[in-house]
Amino acid sequence: MSVPAIERVLFTEEEIERAIRRVAAEISAHYAGRELKLVGVLKGSVFFLAALARELTVPVKVDFLAISSFANQKGAPGMVRIAKDLDDSIEGEEVMLVEDIVDTGFTTRYLLQHLSGRGPKSLALCTLLDRTPRRIVQVPVDYRCFEIPDRFVVGFGLDYKQLYRNLKYVAVLNSEPATEI
Repeated sequence: MSVPAIERVLFTEEEIERAIRRVAAEISAHYAGRELKLVGVLKGSVFFLAALARELTVPVKVDFLAISSFANQKGAPGMVRIAKDLDDSIEGEEVMLVEDIVDTGFTTRYLLQHLSGRGPKSLALCTLLDRTPRRIVQVPVDYRCFEIPDRFVVGFGLDYKQLYRNLKYVAVLNSEPATEI
C-alpha cells in the first residue's frame, strides 16, 4: 500500500492545545453549575474528545457512537447508519456532540437529528475542524477550534485509510481529494 506524504502542517500541537483550552473555557462558562454529557463519534473524535474533556471544568460524562456511511454510485454522500449506539440514555441531559470534523454537513445533521429524538435537555455541537467550503447542509456549529480550507487533512484523530490518527498535529496530505463526509 502506498502511503501519501504529508504536504504541510496545518496546525501544530501547540496551536491545537491553545484552541482546545479556548473552546473548553467557553463551554465551561456556558455549562457552569451543570453536568455535561459528551458524545463522541468513533473513531476520529476520540483524540479531540479526550483532550477537550481534560480541559473542561464542569462535571462530564462520556459516551460514544459509531457510524457507517455509504456513498452513492457517483461517490456523493449517501446513507448514514448507526453502527454502534450510545450505551446510556441522554433523555433530560445536557448533551454535546463532539466531532473531529464537520464537512458537508450530511452526517452531522443525521447525528444531531438522531440525538435530538432521544429527548436531551439541550444539544450542542463542538468540532475540532470545520471545513465550511464543502458545506452542503447547514448545521449549527456551536463550538469550533479551527476552520479549514478544502483540503484532505490527517492527524489528531483524522485518518487516511486508518493511518495518521496518532499525529499530534493536523496536516494536509499530499494529493488526496477531500472525500470525507
